[in-house]
Amino acid sequence: MSDDQSARLGLPYLAAGQMQKHVTLNEALTRLDTLVQTVVASRAIEPPSSPPDGVLHIVPDDAGGEGWGAFSAGDLVRAEAGGWLRVETPQGLLVWIVDEAAFMIREAEDWTPLGARLGAVGPLERLGVGGTADANNPFVAKLNKALWTALDTASGGDGDLRLTLNKEGPADVLSLLFQSGYGGRAELGLIGDDDLSLKVSTDGGAWRTAFEVDRTTGRVWFSQGAGRRETTIFSSDGSWTPPDWARSVEVVAVA
Repeated sequence: MSDDQSARLGLPYLAAGQMQKHVTLNEALTRLDTLVQTVVASRAIEPPSSPPDGVLHIVPDDAGGEGWGAFSAGDLVRAEAGGWLRVETPQGLLVWIVDEAAFMIREAEDWTPLGARLGAVGPLERLGVGGTADANNPFVAKLNKALWTALDTASGGDGDLRLTLNKEGPADVLSLLFQSGYGGRAELGLIGDDDLSLKVSTDGGAWRTAFEVDRTTGRVWFSQGAGRRETTIFSSDGSWTPPDWARSVEVVAVA
């Protein structure tokens, strides 16, 4: 342990019998003012000409301009009395970058986006991606494309991808609802029972069942009729078994 400064934040200690203790104390307070709830104006612009005292910047690559020539890319600098001071940053320091609206973490001599280090998050009550989640829709994603891909064997997975959706009981609903202009047009799933069905609508109010799949037999019932039709011609005696998909048989005898 150092007798001159604190181990983590490097805050200078007051010495016994020290003259001008206020100088050391003010230095420690200034450092705390920088490292507690750290807010950085930018890490991508040249040094402003007349910054107010206390404003923080992260020096960008190939930084030029008056006052930053002696600093290295990634340095945290503070405006003070018309100049700039480099601030020693402890590992793991979390800062808010104002012009990026993003959190960054200090790692070695670089800054890493907070999201890159969030290996596990939860439990969350709400999550919005490009939109605002609310009590009715605790998860909201407003985007144009989405990708789900299997974890391959080289990465420790088995190459499969299975999306599991579960409902509490047979009378509940487990479905995918397809909308146009926030009006329902099709719904596929276990809707009020445990048989798979597809329902369609022209206005989101009146619905018609297009088909149902019996979970016990696997047979498909097309409530509005199906377009499949097959004709078999017999020219001699024999036996015939209807195909599994047939719901009815029409016989025409020709003399």
